[in-house]
Amino acid sequence: MAPTGVTLSSGHVMPSVGYGVWRAGPSTADLVLEAVKLGYRHFDCAADYKNEKEVGDGIAEAIKQGLVKREDLFVVTKLWNSDHKHVRGACEDSLKKLQLEYLDLYLIHFPVAVRHTGVGTTDSPLGEDGVLDIDCSVSLETVWHSMEELVHAGLVRSIGISNYDIFLTRDVLAYSKIKPAVNQIETHPYFQRADLVKFCQKHGIVVTAHTPLGGGAANVEWFKSVSAIEDPVLKEIGAKYGKSAAQVALRWGVQRNTVVIPKSSKVERLKENLDIFDFQLSDADMETIKQLEKEGRTNNPKCLIIHCKPTHEHRQILSGAE
Repeated sequence: MAPTGVTLSSGHVMPSVGYGVWRAGPSTADLVLEAVKLGYRHFDCAADYKNEKEVGDGIAEAIKQGLVKREDLFVVTKLWNSDHKHVRGACEDSLKKLQLEYLDLYLIHFPVAVRHTGVGTTDSPLGEDGVLDIDCSVSLETVWHSMEELVHAGLVRSIGISNYDIFLTRDVLAYSKIKPAVNQIETHPYFQRADLVKFCQKHGIVVTAHTPLGGGAANVEWFKSVSAIEDPVLKEIGAKYGKSAAQVALRWGVQRNTVVIPKSSKVERLKENLDIFDFQLSDADMETIKQLEKEGRTNNPKCLIIHCKPTHEHRQILSGAE
């Protein structure tokens, strides 16, 4: 069965499963090309992932080979914290690296600005005291209106937010002329965030679930989290359908009307992650998974906005965690 999609408030359709390219590795271009061959049409990128050029190379090759046309793809990237005063320049830099004339979706990566270090550098600068150098001279409202200008300029088709809580999401709804189409947040069976998901959906904002598998092995190592895909309950449910725990977690995300963007650097996993449209979890299964909630955030962006000297864990977040 072919992947499904959701219609954004902008009127554009976003595929329900995408390929998240954070930490995709040195063969990103090849993986993107392989993902297109497997049927992926949604690619989730960010300036801070430092692989937009490689993603662009993979997309360009797929188009060159006649596998897809540009209009078949839904390409997302994100504005980094150090570019909140340079939104258009940052967007144009991402477009150049991705070799595209427009973005399908552009997100504010985090709701916090830091000192500008040059468009495209995606640094998280520390002050002399070792504390993150937060820029308090630009408001999120100003940044959002700059995002809206990108839509009017034809550089971006849809705009949205990322890592916004209920209160910040409510604020952007109050001051926006173009409402955010998407809020990309961490959510998975161990960190369900039901209130935020319901709030967004009530107000016409599609939720994209980053880290939809609970982070996997890398987050276990980096953030000492427990990966949901090792959960025996998910494995037991999967056995009923001939599916893996990861496929159950992704199917759960789709059935709660969120978009999921799992990452993998293995072709067999890319194929597995897309193969979730030939079964449906029962209401009982959905209720069972609901009981797995552990408030298990795998990475915590609070270090971006509190006065602290980054620990090893914080530095990992600052260097590229969503």
